[in-house]
Amino acid sequence: MAVNDMTQLTLGPIAYHWSADARRDFYARIADEAPVDEVYLGEVICSKRAPFHEADLPATIERLERAGKRVILSTLAEVMLKRERRSTEDMAAMEAPEIEINNAAGLFARGKRPHRIGPFMNAYNEATIAWMAGQGATHVCLPAEMPATAITAAARAAGALGLGVEVQVYGRASLAVSARCYHARAHGRTKDNCQFVCEDDPDGMALRTRDDRPILRVNGIQTLSESYIDLLPEAARLVADGVTHLRLMPQAVDMVAVTQVFRDVLDGRMPIGEADSRLAMLSGDAGLSNGFYHGTAGYRRIAAAAPA
Repeated sequence: MAVNDMTQLTLGPIAYHWSADARRDFYARIADEAPVDEVYLGEVICSKRAPFHEADLPATIERLERAGKRVILSTLAEVMLKRERRSTEDMAAMEAPEIEINNAAGLFARGKRPHRIGPFMNAYNEATIAWMAGQGATHVCLPAEMPATAITAAARAAGALGLGVEVQVYGRASLAVSARCYHARAHGRTKDNCQFVCEDDPDGMALRTRDDRPILRVNGIQTLSESYIDLLPEAARLVADGVTHLRLMPQAVDMVAVTQVFRDVLDGRMPIGEADSRLAMLSGDAGLSNGFYHGTAGYRRIAAAAPA
């Protein structure tokens, strides 16, 4: 049985420092092969990375739109420098494509014109969402650490205001961003002289405990979960609770195959058990988790109850 014909499958912005060639190849495959409805583009983590791929944006947008995908541009999650503020203001001034705002600087620059709210803006409750709607928000992506009860309340509040509601259902959870670049510091470098060492870790740099167990991932200034969120078994409940968009975050795996698994479930072509086994195989050693959704430690994997 199909989950919901109106549910949109989205691909979030690449969080990592992939090379320009890797990005071009990635988005060419997404355009030609991935069954997603919307694609978010833009540098959200480190402004120093942007010049490596900004020149390709017009061609990438054109190819994705020609393939029938809606494109949304995402702003930086952290704005600290004058050039970051200027680039955020330039993006906020655009009329097309749509803009997803991840920082208050972008919200200020947008000036109540229509925009989307990204997951870094902490839309944790109904009052915040109502305020954001009053500032021009038409869509909100909820933070990855929200439990099911909070998602339900937020989705219903947003839906009552006519907003689209998005939840991350695959990929590493963003846990924090910092003024310091842990990636550079781990290699004895400064943030200003990082030499783009983060490019060596296309799926993030593993952070391990003293007894050598993986616990987190570092991506420049960003701290991520070690495991990939997997809410595929919870997709039906999310949609029933008012979530309109399901977000997949790009990882260093076959994302075309990942998107196909989600699409097959949404369209009723693959049972959940088979799909989740396929997703685990595609995700490799990262491990899958859904603890946040079930109100417990995020790294845990909780068996989902059958939808009502």
